[in-house]
Amino acid sequence: MTDSKATLHEMLQHASIPALVMCLAQITEDDRWLEEPFRPRRDTNLFADESGGLPENTQQVVRQAAEKVLGEIERGERVLPPMPSAERFLRMMRVNVAEDIAPEYVPMMMEEMHFSDRSVPWTNGKPAAASQFNVMIIGAGVSGICAAIKLDELGIAWTLVEKNSQVGGTWYENTYPDAGVDTPNHFYSYSFEPNFRWSSYFSKSAEVQAYVHGVAARKKVLERIRFDTEVESLTWDESSRSWSAVIRKSDGSKVTEQANAIISAVGQLNRPKTPAIPGIETFTGQAFHSAHWRHDIDLHGKRVAVLGTGASAMQFLPTVAEAAGHLTVFQRSPQWVKPAVDYHRKVTPETKWLLEHVPYYFRWYRFGLLWRYGDGLLRSLRRDPAWPHPERAMNRHNDKHREQLTEHLMKELEGRPDLVPKVLPDYPPYGKRILIDNHWYRTLKRPNVELASTGVTHIEGQNIVASDGESRPFDVLIYATGFEVGKFLHPMQVRGRGGLLLSDVWGDDDPRAYLGITAPNFPNFFCLFGPNTNLAHGGSIIFQAECQTRYVTSCLVQMLETGISAIEVRREVHDDYIERVDSEHNELVWSHRGMNNWYRNAKGRVFAPMPWTLVNYWRMTHDAALNDYHLTPA
Repeated sequence: MTDSKATLHEMLQHASIPALVMCLAQITEDDRWLEEPFRPRRDTNLFADESGGLPENTQQVVRQAAEKVLGEIERGERVLPPMPSAERFLRMMRVNVAEDIAPEYVPMMMEEMHFSDRSVPWTNGKPAAASQFNVMIIGAGVSGICAAIKLDELGIAWTLVEKNSQVGGTWYENTYPDAGVDTPNHFYSYSFEPNFRWSSYFSKSAEVQAYVHGVAARKKVLERIRFDTEVESLTWDESSRSWSAVIRKSDGSKVTEQANAIISAVGQLNRPKTPAIPGIETFTGQAFHSAHWRHDIDLHGKRVAVLGTGASAMQFLPTVAEAAGHLTVFQRSPQWVKPAVDYHRKVTPETKWLLEHVPYYFRWYRFGLLWRYGDGLLRSLRRDPAWPHPERAMNRHNDKHREQLTEHLMKELEGRPDLVPKVLPDYPPYGKRILIDNHWYRTLKRPNVELASTGVTHIEGQNIVASDGESRPFDVLIYATGFEVGKFLHPMQVRGRGGLLLSDVWGDDDPRAYLGITAPNFPNFFCLFGPNTNLAHGGSIIFQAECQTRYVTSCLVQMLETGISAIEVRREVHDDYIERVDSEHNELVWSHRGMNNWYRNAKGRVFAPMPWTLVNYWRMTHDAALNDYHLTPA
């Protein structure tokens, strides 16, 4: 089971005790591992204490028992048992995190831990109609790759068109220094394709892109993707009940192709947003957006300006500050910044071995992370009408978050009281996307770094003029100004029934879709990572991709099995859903009065994040109900 360089005994010294206890409980089916003295203590840290809060002598009992049981498996003296019952699985989850987990999480977590299959099956084998049905997938990021894999499993033909020359979407495009996940990658990965060998707990973009590439290759979809190819327009053809797609190839030529259904997997963060600053075109230095990082530009000794203090700036700023002669950060509004002790930590060889070789260990480790980064936070983001300080927090729990984050800020800025009023937010935590501290405050304290908490009024050649009237000259200008999230499918044109243009329906910043997936007047058109499906309270976008892909394939399977050629969501179903989304958001932190974030449009409507718990959205999308749709027989 181990190589000659290390023994099983040595490997187990590095194990997470809560995960190891669950392995013992599952392998042995012995309830004593779910009782004292082996029950882990409650731990609210994002990465749990690997001791489980248990004394050293108890930890050693667990390790010794695991060594014995794993040795029996290796020698063929013990076989792995069948899956535990739902009741026992719930008990195990509760013991693992020392919380009273609701029973509704059992089926979702069994899928997420890959103890049960999330794929949609045919009822009585693949119907003949499936062989003539073709789906066009647009985008080869994590969602598009997931859709291709699941359609392949069903034997439904697909075409995947990708504008870039590689898979990965945002993880291929964003190559700025320190670009990476702010969700632990041991569950920022497909449930059906675990990666036991992440190098870090929060991996960088190149490693995430390599993971997506590897999955696509192993699942044999990579070789069938049409790269450097972009869909310019889609038009619904009522007579053939299919979509006509105008596709521009890498050589600039265009072709028109037909598809029975469209799966748009273009994402929300794929079109960089350049600020509308007067005189921006007159800047005489070098300028670029963080999403199109210019690695050919040497920043050493240069006067560098960064516009924006969001997630991208949080990640690349320390590297830029080390190189620049002088760096000025223009901040529109401050951000709440969360510490994460494991953000820079590497995964040890011993941990990688445990994740790969100990039965069930990876799955329980993944569960612990998902639970901590999942639904528990959402209740602290809801408005409490009786809370006496609504200007600073949503409720007492949210106020506790504010105190903890403020304490971290004050500790990191010790010795620089001048920075505190500039960086301390005056809105509730999580009102904007919460950021993980990549030495942000320490970077702001550097002698070559200046934080300008004033807006930019205009640019005059080499100079950036701030709202306080000060004019500063720069050599390099970096836009960390986010993406055109509201222009959801831009620049692609989508025309539905009667030539209706989807961009006219949604406008510049108000995309709406039932479950974030389908819209009235656009039959057989499905969005992945669509409106109101972004995650701002926790979880993983890959979890969302799997839920949405399950829903879409459930629609397609039912259509093909029952002789339906087209489905279109009913207006009343769509509108009722949007009303419920808006009503829910009105009670959550993103709608806090005076709140300015990229989640909201010009009218204040929250269109990007999801208001639901993960388990509620999992339930909503698990099995499509075709009575929500107008059905057109074949």
